[in-house]
Amino acid sequence: MEISSHKYFSKIDAVDLINRQKEWIVKRREFFFNKEKNKNSYLFYGKRYLKNNLDDKALDLYYKEEAKKIIPELVDKFAKKMNLFPTSIKYRKNKRTWGSCNYRNGLNFNILLIQFPLEVIEYVVIHELAHIKHKNHSKSFWKLVEKYCQDYKQREKLLKSFL
Repeated sequence: MEISSHKYFSKIDAVDLINRQKEWIVKRREFFFNKEKNKNSYLFYGKRYLKNNLDDKALDLYYKEEAKKIIPELVDKFAKKMNLFPTSIKYRKNKRTWGSCNYRNGLNFNILLIQFPLEVIEYVVIHELAHIKHKNHSKSFWKLVEKYCQDYKQREKLLKSFL
């Protein structure tokens, strides 16, 4: 392992930093080992499958097609229950977000959601629909999410367990 720093950063400072960040370092190391180990497979609704001859571009197309099948059904189902209706639904591959709601109440969903179990996808749909009413993460927002997804905290943990 190597640490790069400014010239006033001593070996004692480095040891202290490593000791304070030990848990994070171990988790990141494990993440990269798992990523390498799983590079010849892909996730689909929470299950892992071998890629065989499927390249990343074909896999993204597969995810997008599947997202266009399942997400509109879920949006329709929960929009009716919540009485919150989006103006549009779009799909893209994002690096940082699973979904978003714009100021015109258009919803955007990450095609990579298809990697996760259905209950995670449902949670993201409910979360984004709730943004139609509350454009923030206020207490009112979370109460609305919880009203339609009582176990949203467990679903968030499940989502994070795949990352």
